[in-house]
Amino acid sequence: MVDQEKVRAAVRMLLEGIGEDPDREGLKDTPERIGRMYAEILAGMDMQPGEILSRTFSSDNTEIVLEKDIPFYSMCEHHMLPFFGKAHVAYIPDGGVVGLSKLARCVELYARRLQLQERMTDQIADAVMNELGCKGVFVMTEAEHTCMTMRGVKKPGSKTVSMAKRGAFAQDQSLMQTVFEMMR
Repeated sequence: MVDQEKVRAAVRMLLEGIGEDPDREGLKDTPERIGRMYAEILAGMDMQPGEILSRTFSSDNTEIVLEKDIPFYSMCEHHMLPFFGKAHVAYIPDGGVVGLSKLARCVELYARRLQLQERMTDQIADAVMNELGCKGVFVMTEAEHTCMTMRGVKKPGSKTVSMAKRGAFAQDQSLMQTVFEMMR
């Protein structure tokens, strides 16, 4: 749970630390706005995947289900700057399927935390595998990190791609090829 009062106090100190006047007209309400913003963009810290993925529907389908191009926004835990992109989540059901919006909500749950992209990718794969009891999961995320585009090396447009394979996807390369074809 984000302690908005502490965030407001910290933002006020930060403004003073960079030589700004936190009481000037344009900044007077900034600590309050940033407190609300962090409560919103870090809301996934208090949620568990079972809250999202627990409701499934019986299905005889044993073929790949893919939800692709799921947009996400997250915060790099190293610089507290945003990274954003798309996630692709594929799984092979084993007697049950989950509503497609639940896969997008699972991505959002892990994106709404201070994160590393690689960890987020693994967390999504583990959550889908564990909560759905499916035969296999594949997750790929691709994102632009503002800590690389607006500071440091300053390479706008560069993207980081990470993936996680579980179960059948880790064992059968042809399944991966099928997913890549589906993603085109």
